[in-house]
Amino acid sequence: MQVPGAETRGVLDAARNLAGRSGWLAGVAAVSLGLAALAGDDGLRFTLAATGLALVMVTLALWGLARLARREDEQLFARLSALVGEDAAPCFTTDALGQILYRNRAAQARFGDTPAVTLAAQLHEQIASPSAVMYRLQTRAAAQGGMYEDVVTRRGHLRLSVHRIGSDRFLWRLEEFEDRSPAGRGAEGLSLPMAVANRAGVVLFSNEALRRLVGERPKRLDRIFLQPRFNSGEEVAIAAAGGTMRAIVAELDGPGDRREIFLLPAPMRSEADSVPVDFENVPVALMKFGADGGLRSANRAAREMLGTRSVAALSFHELFEDLGRPVNDWLSDVIGQRLPGGAEMMRLRGGEEDSFVQVQLSRFIENGRAFALAILSDVTALKRMEAQFDQSQKMQAIGQLAGGIAHDFNNLLTAISGHCDLLLLRRGQEDTDFADLEQIRQNANRAAALVSQLLAFSRKQTLRPERLDLPEVLAEMVHLLNRLVGEKIRLIHSHDPSLGPVRADRRRLEQVLMNLVVNARDAMAGRGTIRISTEAVTLDQPLLRDGATIPAGRWSVIRVSDTGCGIPPDRLGKIFEPFFTTKRIGEGTGLGLSTVYGIVKQSGGYVFVESMPDQGTTFEILFPVYEGETEEAAPEGQRPLVLRNGAGVVLLVEDEAPVRAFASRALRLRGYTVIEAANAEEALHLLEDPGLAVDIFVTDVVMPGMDGPSWVKRALEDRPDARVVFVSGYAEDHLAADQSQIPNSVFLPKPFSLNDLTATVQGQLH
Repeated sequence: MQVPGAETRGVLDAARNLAGRSGWLAGVAAVSLGLAALAGDDGLRFTLAATGLALVMVTLALWGLARLARREDEQLFARLSALVGEDAAPCFTTDALGQILYRNRAAQARFGDTPAVTLAAQLHEQIASPSAVMYRLQTRAAAQGGMYEDVVTRRGHLRLSVHRIGSDRFLWRLEEFEDRSPAGRGAEGLSLPMAVANRAGVVLFSNEALRRLVGERPKRLDRIFLQPRFNSGEEVAIAAAGGTMRAIVAELDGPGDRREIFLLPAPMRSEADSVPVDFENVPVALMKFGADGGLRSANRAAREMLGTRSVAALSFHELFEDLGRPVNDWLSDVIGQRLPGGAEMMRLRGGEEDSFVQVQLSRFIENGRAFALAILSDVTALKRMEAQFDQSQKMQAIGQLAGGIAHDFNNLLTAISGHCDLLLLRRGQEDTDFADLEQIRQNANRAAALVSQLLAFSRKQTLRPERLDLPEVLAEMVHLLNRLVGEKIRLIHSHDPSLGPVRADRRRLEQVLMNLVVNARDAMAGRGTIRISTEAVTLDQPLLRDGATIPAGRWSVIRVSDTGCGIPPDRLGKIFEPFFTTKRIGEGTGLGLSTVYGIVKQSGGYVFVESMPDQGTTFEILFPVYEGETEEAAPEGQRPLVLRNGAGVVLLVEDEAPVRAFASRALRLRGYTVIEAANAEEALHLLEDPGLAVDIFVTDVVMPGMDGPSWVKRALEDRPDARVVFVSGYAEDHLAADQSQIPNSVFLPKPFSLNDLTATVQGQLH
């Protein structure tokens, strides 16, 4: 349907507005011509005649434009009649002020032959605050061309749509949807009082029962309830037409920000009174229990919550559990008025999976006997979120514990492996004790690797990220991985040529892949296929997966798939927990997958798992594509470091006596003069002697009293040329901020060997 242009429509509108004044102009013109005929002065006669003729011409022009405007309106109405005249839904056209210009046959039949002047007045009985709704829709339609909104009415739902058909003309269409289900939400025929409101407390709809209760159509919830806040299942005071009354409120979340509120009969205060409660059609799960705990009745919503189970002969304790005490005792206390009614979260028995409900109990009297009314709300999602939060708290606590354990273990392993190195210096391979000492050293190294896994799990290890090409990393690992899986297991790898680079720690990424491959090998009992593949993925919008939100952008994906036994669904959510393993005792530590999780998350990535019993498992790792420039490799390893006897004074500060003893002997064996201190305060006391020359400080980071960086900063004020070596059983990130402010300092992680210590000191001094 074509509509006039904006400029043409503006001219026609002006003509339409002035058309009503054309009669007045014609009268003025006639008076002017009459005066011209009577005037004696020729000049005055000419002026009046000219004025009259001009007014006659203006009048004729306005009349023509008005006629054209009426013709345009007639053509517009004709096109509207052809388009929506026989539409089953009521249709109106209005001007910018909302005045009705046209209505179709359905609108005349729906609203009668005595129409209101404005559409807002016409819709007053159907919509609360129609002017506000129309203004909102008309403003958006004027800018966008069209808009619609669904509105709750007393007859059901109304879709009110508007389209711009001219500069100041709008076409409105009303599409009504009546709720025909007997138990439908918003049903006008529901016997219980019911209202639909938004979060601001504005009542969008109230049924006939509620209107009769309060004596009018309520506009806000504070017209119904005498208390500002209430929860589902509570007994509340109602401002009824005949005075204040009590009722139990049941609330459901509706679409959007709407709340559906039902009022149930409140418990009677007199034992002699009785209240029949009929709640079959209420869309809230309701149950009635007797004093013996037996289920007397349950409405349709409650039966749907129970699933396929029959409600016959069920009791309270057969339905619910997990109160910390017998649930029947709680029911008896509420019915016997030993406890007030209240709400408890309980597990619903008999379901295929864990289902949790909030049970709100209220006592009421029916036919002279006491019963309990239970209002049920599904809180399974809430309990899952609570369980996830508890799990995250537990994982955080275990992570902190792992970091502390790793620190203590690193001190012990430093002393064990260090003194073992000292013994090996005095024995050759032909010595009978050499093999035993070598075995001790190897097991100490294995223990150090286990501690490294603990740090990876707790995300407290120090990563050294660099730009990596995943195909290159995987190609270098193929030979090692083939040795890990054995000859009877096929290892297949494929790569996406468009894969982008990532930024990660190479050693830790290799550890992740080895852990996953070993895990896949153990799941296949010696035979099968392991496939490692990569893929470039671009997300146009954030992706929600397994409770995690993956930001939009470019991602490099690594998949490790096997054809093994798979993971049962009940264990799938626990595989990343520390010390959880499905292997037999002695076959695994339970830290492999938790280490994978810790490294990937610390690197800014995501790890997911999909598995089906007897069909295999797929681990999927996502790393963000690194968009930065290629980093220059550190010029290390260009010239091998040759260990030689040193010359210099070392101030060794270590609170662990075994570690201090080993480090002191190791440095003295290389020719250094070593001064020992058990803590920072003792070290500062020694440095008060101006005649004491010290070339390098070797200090622990975490010590009782003053820590390593603090005392070193103070010491460097008087000895700015001294070099510093920090050692610690914690990760380097505990020191990173402080070390960056200390010149000429390096970090040596525990456990370190004799050669590691002497090489670091020699590198600092020479």
